[in-house]
Amino acid sequence: MEPTKVEFMFDFGSPNAYLAEKVIPKIESRTGIKFAYVPVLLGGIYKLTNNRSPAEYLAGIKNKPEFMELETERFIRRHDITTFHKNPFFPVNTLQLMRGAVAAQFEGVFEPYFRAAYHYMWEEPKKMDDPQVAREAFMSSNIDFDRLFARAQQQDVKDGLLKLTQDAVERGAFGSPTFFVGKEMFFGKDQLRDVEEAIVAAKAPEAREQEQVQA
Repeated sequence: MEPTKVEFMFDFGSPNAYLAEKVIPKIESRTGIKFAYVPVLLGGIYKLTNNRSPAEYLAGIKNKPEFMELETERFIRRHDITTFHKNPFFPVNTLQLMRGAVAAQFEGVFEPYFRAAYHYMWEEPKKMDDPQVAREAFMSSNIDFDRLFARAQQQDVKDGLLKLTQDAVERGAFGSPTFFVGKEMFFGKDQLRDVEEAIVAAKAPEAREQEQVQA
C-alpha cells in the first residue's frame, strides 16, 4: 500500500492559508506525515469556478463579516499565532509570487522562498505586487530575486502553475487553503482538525500492513 499523500494548496494572497500553514508543522509532528505544498493561483481558481473573494461576496452583508473576523481571532489565539499582521495593501495580485513559488520548487530553493514570501505578505507586510518592493524584500532575505524571477517567466513555469491550478479545480477545489488527504478534500483553516483525523485514519491500515510485512 502506497503511503497516503497529504497536500496543502496555497496562494500567498490568502491570509487564511497563511494561518493554516502555521499549524501544519504541529500536525506533521504529531502524525509523522509531511505535507506536500502545492502552489495554485487563487484568482485562477475563482475564475474557473465562478467564485469570488470574501471581500466581494460579503460586501453589504450585516453581521457575518464581523463574525468571521471573530472566528479568525479565535483561531489565532487557539494556536498561539503571534506573527500575523494584516496587509494594508490587500488584496495583492499574486501571479508573479505564485510563478516564483513554482520556479523555486523547480530550482530547489522552495523553503527559503516560501518563508520569505509569507513573511513579507503577512508578518512584515509589503506591497508584494510592486516589482521593486518585491525585489528589495526578497534580496534582503538572501533570495536571488533576479535569477528566480527570470526563471519564473519561462514557459514551463507558467504552464506548471496553470496545470496545478486547473488540476485543483478538477479535483474539487474552489478556494484556498484547500487540503487533500488522499482523494478526500477539506477546505479552510478551520477544518485542520478533520484533516488530522483523516491522516490518522489513513495511517492505521498502512501501519498494519507494515507490521504484517515485518512479521
